[in-house]
Parts: sequence; C-alpha cells; structure tokens
Amino acid sequence: MAPASLDRNRPDRDRWLALGLLVAALALAYLLVVHPLWTAPMREVQDRIDSARERELRVRTQLQQAPEIKKGLAAAVAQQSQRPGFLLEATPELATAGLVKRLETVVLEASPGNRSCAITNRSPLAQPGSDRFAPVVVQVRLSCGTPELASVLYALESGTPRLFVENLNVLTMGYSFMPGQSSAGLDVSFDLYGYLRPPTAARIPAPPAIAPAPAKPGAVDAN
Repeated sequence: MAPASLDRNRPDRDRWLALGLLVAALALAYLLVVHPLWTAPMREVQDRIDSARERELRVRTQLQQAPEIKKGLAAAVAQQSQRPGFLLEATPELATAGLVKRLETVVLEASPGNRSCAITNRSPLAQPGSDRFAPVVVQVRLSCGTPELASVLYALESGTPRLFVENLNVLTMGYSFMPGQSSAGLDVSFDLYGYLRPPTAARIPAPPAIAPAPAKPGAVDAN
C-alpha cells in the first residue's frame, strides 16, 4: 500500500516543482528583460516629469512674488534718492570739484574766517576702482585746532552724500592764523573720497520662460 501512495503523490510534487520553476523563470525574465527595457525607462521618465512640475511650481511662485519685489525695490530707490549715498555728479571731474567744495564749506563752518582751521593743500588722486563703483579721491592737508578737526571729520563722514576719510595722519605743530596770534595746533593729512553712482540702475531680471510639463507616458489626446 505504501508504494502505491507514493506513486500517487509524485505527480502533485512534480506539478508544484514545475510551477515553482515557471515562477522563477518569469521572475528572471522580468529582471533581465522587462525591467531594464521597459520599467526602468518609464520610472526615469516619471522622475523627469515630477522634477519639471516642481520646477514649474517654483517659477510660478516667484512670478507671483514679482509685484511685491518690484514694490519693495521702488520704495528702496525712493528712499535712496532722498538720502543719496553716491556722489551727485556724473563725472570724476565734477565729483572732484564737488568734494573740494564740500571740504571748503565744512572747514569754513568749523572755523569761520579760517581763524583756527585752514586748508593748506587739496589735490585729486587717481584711484583704481571696480567696473561698477568708481571712487573719487582728494588728498587733503589741514592746519587745525583739535576741536575744529573733530568737527570737520564728523561733518564730512556724517553728511550726505556719503564721504569717507582714510590714511589720517595727525602731527602737532605751532601755527599762526592771524598776525600776532599763535597757538599750538595740528598738521593733518588724509584722503577724502566718495563713489560715483553706477551708470546703470538696478533692474529686476526677466522671469524665465516656463516650459510645458511633458505629458505622462501612454496618455491619449482626447481630441
């Protein structure tokens, strides 16, 4: 009886073994043929579609923010025009003359009649600058008292347009501004400079063109 029972169970085992081999063969065929030739390219296309949609969303968000950015830029330009940081003149020659005039005005305000502070030398100095921001420099030498010097430097660096003082050298000396009057003073030299306004105003760059997102693979046009 036992051998006959084993003979009846053998076809079942063979069928299950054949089924297992078929499944293994199908899995191997999928890995070797279907996946590299169909599934992987389709997933790559889908990844590109998702990336294009994310890029399109970012661009649309930036476009929606453009009016607010333009409004902020206009406000900044208006504020800058009320308190200019750059020199008002358009050329280095005119800007140099403006610097000298500003210096003379400040020194005269600090010492009316130049009784205790006077300009002994002022000469333009060529200064290399970047393509966008060109400096205008004047070498200055003063004979000043200490309070007057402090007033001059403060007025130069705190006014508008913005001016800067560099290479400041101060030496003690004896001077006489008026005949018969003499007192201890300072021999002061420094570089006074400002920047010309850039030739082109800042502009908001044009938004990039939005490319249409690629269609899903397999999609059929309804028309």
